[in-house]
Amino acid sequence: MKNIYLIFILIVLCACSSTKRVTETTTKEITVVVANTTKDSTVENTPIQEPVTKTLETPKPNNLDKTGDINVATNTKSLEAFNHDAWNRLLQTHVSNQGNVDYKGFKANRKTLLDYISALSKNTPSDGWKKEDKLAYWINTYNAMTVDLILRNYPIKSIKDIKDPWDQRFWKLGNKWYNLNDIEHVILRKMDEPRIHFGIVCASFSCPKLQNEAFTASKMESQLTKATKEFLSDSNRNQITENSLELSKIFQWFSKDFKQNGSLIDFLNLYTDIKISDKAKKRFKDYNWDLNE
Repeated sequence: MKNIYLIFILIVLCACSSTKRVTETTTKEITVVVANTTKDSTVENTPIQEPVTKTLETPKPNNLDKTGDINVATNTKSLEAFNHDAWNRLLQTHVSNQGNVDYKGFKANRKTLLDYISALSKNTPSDGWKKEDKLAYWINTYNAMTVDLILRNYPIKSIKDIKDPWDQRFWKLGNKWYNLNDIEHVILRKMDEPRIHFGIVCASFSCPKLQNEAFTASKMESQLTKATKEFLSDSNRNQITENSLELSKIFQWFSKDFKQNGSLIDFLNLYTDIKISDKAKKRFKDYNWDLNE
């Protein structure tokens, strides 16, 4: 019995010794791993952060009109206050490089024109708009309404076949009904930019040609300069030499607008390749009101 007791004690002592060696070995290995991790990374010293859950708001489109509907005429990628692409596409389709207008084609596509005018109505200029944006808006509006006026009465031979064409209030912009005279005389002429007379058109042969691209704020300066130079160099509308001027009646009707910074000849010399003498004789040509088709 005594021998059995001694054997039991020896077994217990061996087991304890093995456990100690395993524990020491494991502890040593863990220490080495931690040491190596600390040497190779600063993760051990970085406080653990709880994951942050953030609710992202769905961005609201910035082309909403005043009613909350999306305005198809507003391009969110553009810096323009108003996108005139719809009008530009119509002009590209129905107006030649010479300014001849395909009113039959326009009439077949009139819904698109009316949609554009409707978009203009929902997005009238605000005080925060730049002058160039306002010019683009009102010049394009005037021209679109002029085309619509012709379509309402087409076929006709002249805009003058329409009773009081410039006084007809067919178009509502915002909360106000407008006619062409309002836009030209009350708005555009008061913006101190005489070249608007070569941007807006009266649907007639003797008026400046309807450009086959929409006016935009970003290109306003170059577009007005181009329209002015083209009109002055067109011998059907003006004949200019150093000492003789046969000018469009536009320069007679709106003479005050062209004398804001000097004489009429001073203005003309800015946009012609011919140096006109201050003593040049001038007369004004008869105006041809035939439709510009």
